[in-house]
Amino acid sequence: ETLKAFDHEVNAFVDYMFGPRDARVRGWFLLDSYLPTFFLTGAYLLCIWLGNKFMKNRPPFSLRPHLIVYNLGITLLSFYMLIELILATWEGGYNLQCQNLHSAGEADIRVAKVLWWYYFSKVIEFMDTIFFVLRKKSSQITFLHVYHHATMFNIWWCVLNWIPCGQSFFGPTLNSFIHVLMYSYYGLSVIPSMRKYLWWKKYLTQAQLIQFLLTIVHTLSAAVKPCGFPFGCLMFQSSYMATLVILFINFYIKTYRKAPSRTAAKETPATTEIKNGFHKDYFTAANGLQNNKKAQ
Repeated sequence: ETLKAFDHEVNAFVDYMFGPRDARVRGWFLLDSYLPTFFLTGAYLLCIWLGNKFMKNRPPFSLRPHLIVYNLGITLLSFYMLIELILATWEGGYNLQCQNLHSAGEADIRVAKVLWWYYFSKVIEFMDTIFFVLRKKSSQITFLHVYHHATMFNIWWCVLNWIPCGQSFFGPTLNSFIHVLMYSYYGLSVIPSMRKYLWWKKYLTQAQLIQFLLTIVHTLSAAVKPCGFPFGCLMFQSSYMATLVILFINFYIKTYRKAPSRTAAKETPATTEIKNGFHKDYFTAANGLQNNKKAQ
């Protein structure tokens, strides 16, 4: 009874802050109450803290078979979302510059169903960090990494409850395309014989940055030429994406523009670390596996 009362108070507060929810998504898994999303996010952060303590005096796990299956699964899910979003928005005659929430009928429901999977994929992607913890790659669990993972899951709970279609389609469509490429790269990087063919890591990083910028432009275009999509949501999304652009550019400069000193280049062989961590914002590694290459 106490939990029910707390749940009621939390959701009443959220409704007071954001107004009436979209009735078309009522009853969908995890959406009616904010508590599951909140507790899953808390569990994610707790796992990072407790996991690092647990692994402190233990050897890292290999997890290679798990990583292959995980990366393949996310690649397929991303491909499904990409194709389904393209087909649904084409069916509904979506306007690229600005699309409202109710004019496309059944196509809007179809888009909302795909975006629910996009929201749910964010909790699956918590495993990126868990793999870091189990492989003792704690240096990769940066503010950028945790910030993006934790916030995206919560933001998309709000999106699904209040703006589950219309203008919300664009970012996930781009991101699903990037994820198809990105998780394919990660999956291949787990296989030692394939690593010599993975020369396109830097271009994936650039594509990720372009994705953020295009999403901001698309979001602001609806503010320039309104179509009934909530203005406050447009401003929030633009502001959030701007934080990712700033953090990502900072990462990109440090990773690709900062040349090592001559002394360091002579004393230390060049190393490329492959990881599968903060996949929305960087590609320096995949799943904590290391691939040491000879210095050029």
